[in-house]
Amino acid sequence: MNMFKRKTNSDLERLEGGKLMSLDRFMTLLCYLILVTVVILPVFMIIYYAFWDGTKIDFQMFFNVLMQKENLTAMRNTLVIAVFSTLLATAVGVFFAWLLGRSDIPLKGVMKFLFSIPFMIPPFLAAMAWDMMFSGRGGYVNRWLMSVFNLSKAPFNINSVLGIIVIEVVYYFPFVYMQVVSALERMDPTLEESARIAGAKQLYVIRKITLPLTIPAISSGVLLVLITSLSNYGIPAMLGFSQNIFTLPTMIVEKMNRAGGSFEGIRQATALAIVLVAVVSVALLVQRKLLTVGRYDIIKGKSMRPALIKLRSAKYPLLVFSLLFLTLVVLAPLAMIVLVSFIKAYGLNFTFENFTLANYHRILVGNKMVTDSVGNSLFLGFSAGIICLFLGTMLAYVIYKVRPKGKGILELLAVLPYSLPGTVLAIGCILAWSGAFMGITLYNTIWIILVAYVARYLTYTLKSSSAALQQVHISLEEASRACGATHVESLRDITLPLIKPAMVSGFFLVFLPAMRELTTSVLLYGPNSRTLGVAIYQLRINGQIAPAAALSVITILLIIICNNVVKHFTKDRKGS
Repeated sequence: MNMFKRKTNSDLERLEGGKLMSLDRFMTLLCYLILVTVVILPVFMIIYYAFWDGTKIDFQMFFNVLMQKENLTAMRNTLVIAVFSTLLATAVGVFFAWLLGRSDIPLKGVMKFLFSIPFMIPPFLAAMAWDMMFSGRGGYVNRWLMSVFNLSKAPFNINSVLGIIVIEVVYYFPFVYMQVVSALERMDPTLEESARIAGAKQLYVIRKITLPLTIPAISSGVLLVLITSLSNYGIPAMLGFSQNIFTLPTMIVEKMNRAGGSFEGIRQATALAIVLVAVVSVALLVQRKLLTVGRYDIIKGKSMRPALIKLRSAKYPLLVFSLLFLTLVVLAPLAMIVLVSFIKAYGLNFTFENFTLANYHRILVGNKMVTDSVGNSLFLGFSAGIICLFLGTMLAYVIYKVRPKGKGILELLAVLPYSLPGTVLAIGCILAWSGAFMGITLYNTIWIILVAYVARYLTYTLKSSSAALQQVHISLEEASRACGATHVESLRDITLPLIKPAMVSGFFLVFLPAMRELTTSVLLYGPNSRTLGVAIYQLRINGQIAPAAALSVITILLIIICNNVVKHFTKDRKGS
């Protein structure tokens, strides 16, 4: 195959007098240059400053930071929250995947729609909503329960390690559900049927056949939950700061805030960043090890679907349980944010005389911070989307069509930032773009956030364009070139139009998370570069909870509208 590819390129090069390879080489070098600048430089700066005090190599600071009591507590909290959130989210996700993928439970369409909502809601907004409901004696649900049952203290405390775990489970179990339900719906039914014919009971079949065959899908979902939990800033920040509960991401931000720009404080943050990267790397290695043990063939070349399991008398009890669960974890927090957004002051009862539109007027009219944050988020979303679209498509073309030596390194560099926690990437950008590289200073400007977004979300457009490019056979370009078209004309008139739907989808896959991002931008924003996530977070920690809820509603509406646009383009792509 490689020999054929080289021969094809050689033939096309002769058609254009040798220009093809120069263009390919130019794109390849440009990809390396951009990735080294955007990806390698920030990572290198983190490692460099963690072990260099400005004059000599210094390992002592690193070990001193690791041994500090507050940092050890943050590490413990991070691991406890990540492990228990992952285990519980996996159990919940697998259960609902089996229920909707393999049983005859009614209203599957309604439940699948409810499962999609957590993907559209930024986790820190969800945490804020649950805080409004269950934050000690001030939470609305706690107050109602205390009043109804005449309790002397609040029955629930969401501002705890357990509370953080519960919220992460609620908003991360769909990661496992989406992976597993797809595998279950496409599974070859013959193995299960053979076991039943041999006399095996249903629970035995599920335990010994169904679940083992879905290990790759489960492990993929587990990895997503684990990495997301390890690197998440919003939920622990919203629920833990008031009780001095820190995880590694929140402690990194706390170190940066305490540093006040001091070199030593930033070095301490880099030490914690390296620890966080090490933990995430171990998770990646464990997941890869799981996938290399054994072989899993669950999809065969037959158009058969597994038979649905009849729930019989358990059908409607399970339906009621599922709807109540989804209503509590999905709809109730949304309803709480909407209600609080109309209240005159947080803490007042939800009565008609206490409702007002003043919160929306306050954030939409004459509020420079809010208008700037909306404008900044839209600018960052569109800019990052456009840049990632073109860079990701160029990378995909170089990797899968040009296929230069070292193409695996290119792909690794493009994917690397996605596996890095947002706080780590942010610290790397601060160190790299504060004058250390060619005297370029982007700190406290919107441009440093844009650079971080491009690095973090480039993977989305790379994967989207790669899938489409691999479906475009090289013979199409060959025919165009044989008719006299140049390489650029072939790309412009043949290749790019064919992958246009994938490119558009890739743009929105970047635009959506950029609009709701908090973890990276909370360390990078300046006085005039706040994003929507940062604006909501600042309103919340400053005690302006009702205006924060109003801005949250507007943010959620923007995200839902953009999500529907994504579905529209994705639908067109599938139908084309």
